[in-house]
Amino acid sequence: MVSAKVKISNPTGLHLRPAGKLCNLAVGYKSSIIFKYAKGDANVKSVLSVLGACIKSGEELEFICSGPDETEALEAIVDLISSGLGE
Repeated sequence: MVSAKVKISNPTGLHLRPAGKLCNLAVGYKSSIIFKYAKGDANVKSVLSVLGACIKSGEELEFICSGPDETEALEAIVDLISSGLGE
């Protein structure tokens, strides 16, 4: 299991488009991928779970990956979020 804390920096938070990009990236990995936020956990492979978390700009999330490709998955997620999720 590996984890990293990442701050959401894009001004609109995780609305449908960036949530979709995050989920599309996550489903390409075999590992389990979740993030922890103030009110609980969200499954990063589920767009409904990510959208249901209602993540706003400036919030810090802890991403946790567990599985055979956990390190690669975590690095890719951190890179995508650091790049602004395409926004």
